[in-house]
Amino acid sequence: MPASVAGAAVPAGLLDLAEAAQAFVLPDGVRYLDTASKGPRLASVLAAGQAALADSVAPWTLSFDAWRAQIETLRGLAAATLFEGDVDGVAMLPSAAYGLATAARQLPLAAGEAVLLLDGQFPSNLLLWQQRCAETGAHLAVVRRGPQQDWTEAVLAALDAEPRVRIASLPNAYWRDGALLDLDRIAACVRAAGAALVLDLSQSLGVLPARLAAWRPDFVVAVGHKWLLGPMGLAWLWAAPHWRAHGVPIEHHWQARDPGADWNFPVEAPPPFRTGARRFDAGGVAEPLRLAMATAALQQLQHWQPARIVARLGALGAAFEDELQALGAGDWTVPGHAPHLGALRPPAAAMQGLLPWLQRAQVICTHRHGALRIAPYLQLTPEAMRGLAREMVAAARG
Repeated sequence: MPASVAGAAVPAGLLDLAEAAQAFVLPDGVRYLDTASKGPRLASVLAAGQAALADSVAPWTLSFDAWRAQIETLRGLAAATLFEGDVDGVAMLPSAAYGLATAARQLPLAAGEAVLLLDGQFPSNLLLWQQRCAETGAHLAVVRRGPQQDWTEAVLAALDAEPRVRIASLPNAYWRDGALLDLDRIAACVRAAGAALVLDLSQSLGVLPARLAAWRPDFVVAVGHKWLLGPMGLAWLWAAPHWRAHGVPIEHHWQARDPGADWNFPVEAPPPFRTGARRFDAGGVAEPLRLAMATAALQQLQHWQPARIVARLGALGAAFEDELQALGAGDWTVPGHAPHLGALRPPAAAMQGLLPWLQRAQVICTHRHGALRIAPYLQLTPEAMRGLAREMVAAARG
């Protein structure tokens, strides 16, 4: 195991950022650019999952107290790495959709009021609001960008034009092409309008910081299997202090309650909720396999540090786009995107040449709505991204 950059020993099982390309297990020959769909698998996460699965043949060997300690260790790790150290604000859920539905259950919404969201927003952050509006008589205030307008300006204009916005439910980076929203400006305007702020950070958490103190959201959600490199089925919710004290969970699972040392659930009244956002912990999520994999993933992320990760990912994206520009294909790129996530919109004829080539060359990325989403991770290098740009342009030009 190599020493860290600072000269101190690297914790067992972790690799330094300089060794990041060696940290992943991917088939030979594959160039994976689809972190926005599922993160590449860390070798340490695979090993943790395999060990937990092997241990599952004797479940009685994991005591209740040890299992609870695993849960709280992971919660603390997530808080320290992602949520400004606010461990009591963090809950574990099966999906971002579950977290958004939890938020929607808490936030008041009445007939004639509006929920503000982006046009083309990811379905998990759309469908529940459609349902909530149907139940209450509220409506969606859909933000659409005008010519030469970015999402931030479009959101601010929509807030100004729609005075009855009660809830704004937004990302930090748009899932289709990584377009950035300036949440510093948007959050201030949402608060000034007296509206609640819900954030789906599935496409940014673990790379871009969640500025909780600055944004003061009501709820934040994020899946764990994209930029957090963990397993599917374990997502994260952060709840503001008011909701962790007064919120009501979707389900009433025993894990969210504090039944005391005798584990007593009297018929007369339920035990109190556990402290903080633990009341929102979903049942069935904190099972040993997912706990082990998510812990290994967050340990590696914490060691690499999100601020250093985004700098490296930004260098990958810059190398790729600079090479496209040098080859006369700079107009393929979508401007204003996050450092870690972007998209290409080549001409239709070029796309026809690219799509079969991508499959043959084992270049994995998402093609949707006329764009190729480009979401590399640390298993790639700037040199590899420059080479990929050259190959793509050559394939597109026949």
